[in-house]
Parts: sequence; structure tokens; C-alpha cells
Amino acid sequence: MKTASVYVSTILIGLASGLVAQGETPQAPAVYIIPRPVHLEARPGSFTLTQEMPIAVEKGLTDGLRVGRYLADAIGRSTGLTWKVIELGSGNPVPAGVLLTTQAARPELGNEGYVLEVTPAGIVLRATGAKGLFRGVQTVLQLLPPAVLAQSKADGAAPPWAVPCVRIEDKPRFGWRGLMVDTSRHFFTKQELLDFIDVMALHKMSTLHWHINDDQGWRLEIRKYPKLTEIGAWRDGIGFDLDPKCSTAYDEKGRYGGFYTQADVKEIVQYAADRFITVVPEIEMPGHCVASLQAYPELACDDPPSTAEGQGERPPKVAYCPGKESTFQILQDILDEVIPLFPSEIVHIGGDECNKDAWRVCPHCQARMKAENLKNEEELQSYFIRRIEKHLNAKGRRLMGWSEIRQGGIAPNAMLMDWIGGGLESARSGHDVVMSPTTHCYLDYHQALHGEFRLVGPYLPLHKVYTFEPIPAGLEPQFTKHILGVQGNLWAESIANYPRLQYQAYPRACAIAEIGWSPAEGRDWMDFQSRLQAHAARLTARGVNYRPLDTVMPVGTWKPDQMSEQFKVLEWDVTPFVREARKYAFEFIFEEGACRLDIEWAALFENDKEISRDAHPGTATRGPRDIEYVLTLEKHDPDAKYILRASVRSDGGTDSRGTVWMR
Repeated sequence: MKTASVYVSTILIGLASGLVAQGETPQAPAVYIIPRPVHLEARPGSFTLTQEMPIAVEKGLTDGLRVGRYLADAIGRSTGLTWKVIELGSGNPVPAGVLLTTQAARPELGNEGYVLEVTPAGIVLRATGAKGLFRGVQTVLQLLPPAVLAQSKADGAAPPWAVPCVRIEDKPRFGWRGLMVDTSRHFFTKQELLDFIDVMALHKMSTLHWHINDDQGWRLEIRKYPKLTEIGAWRDGIGFDLDPKCSTAYDEKGRYGGFYTQADVKEIVQYAADRFITVVPEIEMPGHCVASLQAYPELACDDPPSTAEGQGERPPKVAYCPGKESTFQILQDILDEVIPLFPSEIVHIGGDECNKDAWRVCPHCQARMKAENLKNEEELQSYFIRRIEKHLNAKGRRLMGWSEIRQGGIAPNAMLMDWIGGGLESARSGHDVVMSPTTHCYLDYHQALHGEFRLVGPYLPLHKVYTFEPIPAGLEPQFTKHILGVQGNLWAESIANYPRLQYQAYPRACAIAEIGWSPAEGRDWMDFQSRLQAHAARLTARGVNYRPLDTVMPVGTWKPDQMSEQFKVLEWDVTPFVREARKYAFEFIFEEGACRLDIEWAALFENDKEISRDAHPGTATRGPRDIEYVLTLEKHDPDAKYILRASVRSDGGTDSRGTVWMR
């Protein structure tokens, strides 16, 4: 992070102008791009779009015309400008307008990298192929006035459709830059998913992880097993203590739910592919499958004879039975219908939070464990997943699962999605990993300490999301290639409609996009926050129901070498940040460590005299409690020194690290 002196100048500029420029010079306009490009040089001047301007695409470039038409449609929709998309052979003169080409592209930027040059004469976008050109097109759209992202023609006087002159060289840090959408807990329509994909594309995201089934609903038409959607796609009510009116996903019988036909899925997958986004399906197993067990009870374990005769308690039937051969046959049949719908090399099988109580008493499971010489039910789960992996591998696909697929031994070729640990160890053992920890990537968690919706999970503000580093600490350089990227997750227990889904995703998904795309050394919260202020106008124009932005800045940190198991007073110089008489809220955000931070009180001092105190117990940990301390400055003295002091201790050891933020 920047030093305090640099923050001071940044804040002063930001407060004066409302924005902090990326690449601004006295002769060039400010440019605000999210995710931040690798290299951006702003230059004087601009290029103004006109009617019937051509988009010239290199002749023979695979999917080049599609990218050109995408740009023409995107601009024409809001501006009313009619652009022709033409193919341009070698040796032909380049007309004034936009050129999409592979000529003089930079192979070292990879297949998603691009070079963009805007001069008063036109726009030239270079990449090794259509994917890189498409990523560059998103930058072009962000360079235009925000109204260009409107989904219909603007009424009244339109702004001048001008692109500032720039030279940008750009490429992603990670290939996997994803969001996960859960359509099991609550159903989102096909059109809503298409819209969600469009906003992902604007942020140069690459992967949509689609959580298709869970205990509350099976959402995909499987023709060989029609009861999965006839029965498993519906439930009696909305559930989760939600107002039934907050969703419209009811059928004519009043049942709650819905499903996607195979034709729907093909359309969604193709729509994403046209935007160079891969859709990875998740078919949850062996747990989180109550909806499918209701449709096909034979997939569950059998009761042992004692419980069948009324003796003893029956364990819940909430997982597939790995003791029956018929279970594997049905699941393989299902996967055989799923695979052709999703060109993705990867099929996610979940594998998390599997309740194994029924396995412990099921005669089929116990017989399987004995026949396969399995020591416990964890190894039985590993057996289950290895069999599913073998089937997927035979179909040319790779298996991915959540952290728990490591229980009993990870399958040989499996990919891990780390949500509660295991990423470091799996990468070291040669398994590919996507980082998606609850600490930073669960976008269904709370965005405010108070005054917002009732949600599952703890407080996860935008500024904490932005601090995430996907490469695990301590991972040796030779294994970092196995960290494929980062993903934000939107579990939908409390997200029953599309506006709420957008609200939970954005602007935090902007941070996920930048973490996945931009170089680690170039990431800076204050710069990001300033660019995000400009980007918010784009989200508004696009119709995204994003959470309003806060102005938040880091004022200090705490580290293990400062910690004690007894309460002690730490202090931070906040003079650069306290600039007027008002209330200031300070948050203690835990970042890592085995120990929590307990807080007794926090107080603001002016020239070593206490002027405001907030005394209440707070706990900074992964599940924080009462970590906001509100202090009041009645009168600001520009010559005074302001110090924040807090009485804190590290409970159970001294391994605690975090940041103090001021709102």
C-alpha cells in the first residue's frame, strides 16, 4: 500500500475533483478503466465517432466479423450511429474509423491481450485473435461517455461520442476470472442470465460458474430422467424466511421454482461463448442433492434392517448412495446429457458439505467400503469422486470440486476450487486451483455493518475484497502456475430476484475482475476507488442495480509484532485523513491469522488531548462483531495533530493482522 504522504496528495486531488486520474497529464484527459490496464498512456486529443463510420476487420480473421458486429451493435444501440462492418484485405487502404487486426500484434500478451491506439484519425486495435480484440473492445466502450452503455437510444441531446487518445498495452494476470451464480435456491430467468453475462463481459471476465442443482431445486432438463424437473425443480414455497412477493418464480399451480430446457442452456452457453466467456456447469454430488432424491428416491441409501423395522433413528437421506451401482449409472447418464450442452473442458461436481451419516449405516455403503478396502466414509467419498472423474476423463472432460474433494484423497486429475482451504497444498501436489475463499470472495455476504438486508455470512465490504491476493502465501514459485485465477461466489439463499443479485455482485465484482486481470504490483485501493467513482456512471447507464459507493480509506494496520494477549493501546496518525469537523467511522478489518483481535475502545486525540471516545467491545475476525467505532470531531484545527488510539489484544496468541479503515 502507499505511504501516508502519497495518500494525502491522492486524497486531496480526489476530494477536489471527485476523481483521481489514471494516466492523466496536463495535456491529456483523465482515463478511468476497470480492470486497470497493464500500461496506459493518455495523450492529447480525441477521436469523434460519426454516422456510418466503418469498422474494418482483417479479412479471414476467425470470429473477427463477430467482434466487429458486437462493437457496432453496442454503439448503435445507444447512440443511433449506424456503422458498417467490412472485411479489409492486405494492401487495402484503411478507412477512417476502427480497425481490428492481428497485424503487428504482440504474441507475448497472450490470446486475451491487446494493444489499443486511439489517435484523432481513428482507432486501431491489435491482438493475436478475436478473444483479445473482444477484450480490447470493452476498453473502447469504457473510453466513451458512460451513456454509450445504455440499452436504448438516449433521449434528447446526446453527448459528443468521442474517444480520448490513448495507447494501451494490456493482458490478464490470470486466465480464470469468474463469478458463480446459484440458480437452485432461487430461479433466475434466461434473459436475466444473458444480462448478467453482458455485464461480466464489460469487466473482461472469462468464466461463469453455473450452480445448477442443490437441495432446493434441480434446474436442468434431463430427458432420460424427466422427474428431475417435473418434481425436483419445484417446491411449496420460497423458503429462507423470505417474503413470497420478492420473487415471481411461481408456476400456475403456485409452486415455486423453474428450470431451463436444453434449448435454453444452449442459447445461454452460446451467448456467453460469443462474448468469450466459458460456462462451467456444476452438477452437485454426492451431497446437496435433496431435490433430485425427491424425484428419484432410489438414488438415496437404504435404511439398515434395524431402522427399517422401527428400531433406532433413521439418519437423514441427503446424499447419493455410493454403495449402489445404479447410483453411478444414473449419474453417468445425467452427465452424458450435460456434457454436450457445455463445451467447457471442466465439469464442476461440487463435493462439499456432504452429510455421510446415512453412509455409516447403509448396508450397500458398508459393503462397498469392505469390498474396496476403504477405511472410513471420507475414503468412500474419495472413491465416489474418483469414479465420477474416470467417467468425465473418458469423455474428454476434467473434474473440479470444492475444498472437500480432498477428503479421503483427492482424485488424480481433479481441479480444486478453494473456499475453505487446500489450495496451497493442492497446487504443491500439481493440481490446478481456482481461489474463491469465504474471507474475500463470497459476494452474498453483507456489504454493510448495519442497515441493509438480512443475509447469511459475515461482513465483507468492497475494500476487503480488493485486498485479496490469489497466490497463497508461502507457495513456491514453481507451483504458482497451478493457481488458475479467482472467482466471486453468489450463493442465493437470500438473493431471490435479479436486482438483488446485481446489488450483491456490484461493485464487489469489479474488484474481483481487477484482482484477476491487473498486475498485483499495480493494484492500489485509492486509485481503484477513484476509478470506480467514474465507473459507477457506466453501471448506472447500463442499468445495473449496484450498491452505492462509500468513500473509504486505510489509515493504518496492526501486525503480529504489535500484538499482545493483554490489552494494550495502539495508535495511528490520522492527521492526513481528518480534514473537517464531522463524524468519522473507523473499522477494524481482520485479514489473516489464527487469532482474533479484541477491541475495548477507540478514541480520537487532538494534540494528545482526547476529544472523542467510543467504548464498546468489538471482535475483528473472519466473522467480525461490532468492529465500527464512530468518533466525532466538533471543530477542526488545521494545525493540530490527530491520533487514533485503540485498546486491543490478540486472543489466544499474537498471530493477528489487519487494517484500520476510515469511512
